[in-house]
Amino acid sequence: MHDVRTVRAPSMLRLAVASLAGTAIEFYDFFVYGTAAALVLGPLFFPTFSPVAGTLAAFGTFGVGFVARPLGSVLFGHIGDRHGRRPVLVVSLLLTGASTVAVGCVPTYDTIGVAAPVLLLVLRFLQGLGLGGEWGGAVLLTAEHAPAERRGLWSSFPQVGPAVGFVLANGVTLALAASLSEAQFAQWGWRVPFWAAGVLALVGLWLRSSLAESPSFLELDDHARVPLAEVVRDHWRLVLLTAGGLAVGYAIFYAVTTWSLAYATERLGVSRTVMLACIMAAVVVKGAVTPFAAVLGDRFGRRPMCLTGCAAAAVWMFPMVALLSTGEPLLMFLGFLGAMLAFIAMFAVIAAYLPELYEPRVRCTGAAVGYNLGGVLGGALTPIAATALAEQGGRVPWGVAAYLTVIALLSLGCFALLPETRPVGVRANAVPAG
Repeated sequence: MHDVRTVRAPSMLRLAVASLAGTAIEFYDFFVYGTAAALVLGPLFFPTFSPVAGTLAAFGTFGVGFVARPLGSVLFGHIGDRHGRRPVLVVSLLLTGASTVAVGCVPTYDTIGVAAPVLLLVLRFLQGLGLGGEWGGAVLLTAEHAPAERRGLWSSFPQVGPAVGFVLANGVTLALAASLSEAQFAQWGWRVPFWAAGVLALVGLWLRSSLAESPSFLELDDHARVPLAEVVRDHWRLVLLTAGGLAVGYAIFYAVTTWSLAYATERLGVSRTVMLACIMAAVVVKGAVTPFAAVLGDRFGRRPMCLTGCAAAAVWMFPMVALLSTGEPLLMFLGFLGAMLAFIAMFAVIAAYLPELYEPRVRCTGAAVGYNLGGVLGGALTPIAATALAEQGGRVPWGVAAYLTVIALLSLGCFALLPETRPVGVRANAVPAG
């Protein structure tokens, strides 16, 4: 067994901030692709398609990142369960950062033909592979250092990272879109956010260079030989239920941040600047509310918060789509805000909930696989399905609202079948393994 007495307990605030910063950088890389897919990748990389088909093809490459994420969670989960959580943070950040910078360097279809979308597909896959490992490493390192009675609060810091990454990605895109002409943005402006990922990755590596390894990992004297095999054999039901539960969160987030951006700019004639501003404002509020929702999870439990978020999502999807269809900035913002609040009621506590569901020896693999499979179910398909459904409807795409409502109800059922895990009294790590 490792001698954990030689490990100095890090400042929780410093550890949480480092995890937040790294997660923000990795999600910046992931989100900047989604914004580009909604705005410019279709005509640049699929020019022979119709506008709608080009958008669908661009969203198809966007979805490949989600397909890669469970594979990344298996690969990096194995490393995390066998060799520690800390190495995962470094390697995943390098992989995601390098592939994002490379996306900004890919020539368009007019220059190299069909090789352009193929390269885009490969790099998007590598992005997803890196992000699939990032979440498990960052969340576990924070959750396993945190005191039991405040685990939800401290674990929520990495969950703020996606909001920060989204605002960074869209803020840079918004500034470029506002300052450049349409031709300049299409020619080179869209590449700048991808190139900026290189600088952000270096900052993230510096912040994570001195983090201590997780005490839960160091206390283990019997590491799983093949963590995925144990997860599939002993925890398959838990993985499927968590993936199904999380699907609605991904569906909501990418319906708001990716599909609605393409829909409003192409079908409603709303300017990209207005849309980006509305979406960013809702995501900023989501990020600010995250720690408060996590404190409620520490007080009232993880499962009640997840059930509340799913129920709120099921109720709000039709009003959200109706408000979006008005094309009025304030009403669209209110629609997005309601959806983001339902989303964060669940996702603020997930960083504490998923690790508590799994025993330490397979925790990195189990939690990350469940989390990223939810991304495939809810995030990869939603922009594609919503774009296709919107084409079949009138000005108000009720089919999209029905699709999102059904996912919310399915997720509600999955969370209803999961146990509560909030530690009671001094019970910190003695949590049932699913």
